[in-house]
Formats: sequence, structure tokens, C-alpha cells
Amino acid sequence: MPNIHDVARRAGVAPITVSRVINNSGYFSEEIRQRVETAIKELGYVPNTVARSLRSKKTQTLALVLTDITNPFFTNIARGVEDIASDAGFMVIYCNTDESEVEEEKYVQMLLQKQVDGMLLVPARSEPSIISKIQARGKPVVVIDRRIEGLESDVVRCDSEGGAYQLTQLLLGLGHRHISVLSGPRYVSTAADRVAGYQRAMAEASLSDGECIYFGSYHQKSGYEMAKQALAVTPRPTAFFAANNFIAIGALSALQEAGLHVPEDFSVVAFDDLPPSLTTFPFLTAIAQPAYEMGKRAAELLLARLQGKANQPYQVVVLPTELFIRQSTGRRLDRK
Repeated sequence: MPNIHDVARRAGVAPITVSRVINNSGYFSEEIRQRVETAIKELGYVPNTVARSLRSKKTQTLALVLTDITNPFFTNIARGVEDIASDAGFMVIYCNTDESEVEEEKYVQMLLQKQVDGMLLVPARSEPSIISKIQARGKPVVVIDRRIEGLESDVVRCDSEGGAYQLTQLLLGLGHRHISVLSGPRYVSTAADRVAGYQRAMAEASLSDGECIYFGSYHQKSGYEMAKQALAVTPRPTAFFAANNFIAIGALSALQEAGLHVPEDFSVVAFDDLPPSLTTFPFLTAIAQPAYEMGKRAAELLLARLQGKANQPYQVVVLPTELFIRQSTGRRLDRK
């Protein structure tokens, strides 16, 4: 296996010059750089990044900890993170917690042991303890998609409350008065914020007494189960506000099972859109979050901290959402 001395001999330079080219540090001419890179390619030399990281205490590695990598929303966030990280010469380790604090704790501990340079985290709960633990080890961290009170950290998220308010207003404008909200975990800020936006719109319409709120998880099965509960209530709702796309898909299954047609008999709106690659015929009326942009902005903030370019206080970046009105919503028709 070739080593740095073999590269130096092939390129006709000193080993320290090869090291400078590999690490892009110190002075060397363009002609020297090309000679060294040609020698590396011809010999198939692979730099010892482990030894380099032990000396510099930098691994050129970031970690992205998500709650559900199967959700297209988080997949698009991951793509945004990776594009920015790759351009900066960083690798990304992905971890999936399934909204479990136990899994989150396990992964964070492992990542700290592996000495990743920084972390991007979607917390399983909207509490500051896990972020504080990472910061206490001297690692910068950016929180994604969560609002956490009393936290001093960079945050990139969207306006969940505002988007939920907009969706509920749409349903109210179509004549719906019995609207059930099918939300995520009660202890997660996005779920609480989306319920708050719904409640604000209902209160403005003097319909706060008609609220019908269900907390579950951000999964299809939970959406189905919450929808079944809501449909058993009297008076029965005429519309669902699903707090994410997976919940909406589960709710649609429950409506189909009940023999209700969308939008003729029932309206459904969702927070989070499905990407065009997954739908040949966009159907759900939805609030879309710029997931790819969220990932990019979060990675840029983290790299700025790592490179010493972020001397300003911690930033909270709240990105706007966009409403898409499609076929899953219709005007409420009076029952006979």
C-alpha cells in the first residue's frame, strides 16, 4: 500500500509538501499541486484521515439526527444538508430516532465518542436537555424543525402555527364548522404549534367550543386511529386538519373505510406536502415547508460556527410556508 513518502518520490517533492497539498494548507504552486495530485491518482494513495483527525481534533464529519428518515420531508432536509456539507468537504452521518428519547440519547452519545465536528438535530422532544449535553462537550449544534423554549442555539424551522392557522381559515371559509385536528405527539413543538394555529382560527370564528383535538404520532397508523375516533363523535366532523402528510394518508384510509368520499362528503387538509416524485396526481390541499432549504440553511449555520465565521448571537431562522389548494377540499354541503 503506497504511503506519503511514495507520493513524494513520484512527484519529486518533500513529504511535507504532499501533506500541504492534501490539507490545502501552507504555500505551494499550482504546478506542484498538479504533480502531487497526479502522483496520488497514479499510485492510488489514500490519505490517513484518522491520523490527521487525531492531530487536528477535526474529523470533517457532521451528524444529522432525524426523527423519521422515511418521511419525504426529512429526506429532503437530509439532501439539503448533504449538498452543503459535501461542497465544504464534510461527510454526513445519518441517525434515525423514531421520536424516541432513548434512541436519541444512544445516538448522541455514540456521535460524541466518534468526535463528529458538529450536529444537526431534530429533537425527539421539545426540551433543551439533549442540546445542552452536546454543547457541554464543545460541539456546535443546530436544531431543525423544532421550537424549544429557553434554548441558546441556532434553530432553523418553519412557522407551524401560522401555517395551521391558514389551513383552518381555508376550511372555515368553505363553510366547515366541525373541524377535527389530528396532531402529532403532545410534547413536540410542531404538534403543539399546529394545534395553536387551529385554535386561533377557531376562536376568531367564535367556534372554540367546537374544537375536536387529537394527539398521536406523526405516522400513518396514528392518523388512521385518530380519524376513526373523530368519526365516532356526534356531531361528526366534516373536515380533518392533519398535522403532517403521513397522518393525512392514514385519515384518508379511515374515510374510505367509512364510505365517505373526499371532497364530496368530507374535506382533508395537511401540513407538509408530498414531493412531486411521489405523486402522479397531486391531491391533498396542503401547507408545504421548504424542507430542502431548511437543510441547507441549517448546514450553513453549523459550518459557519465550525469555521469561526458566526460571531453573532445564535440565530433563529423561521422560513415561510406555502399553501397549495387542491382536490381534497370542497365547500360543505348542508346535510339533508
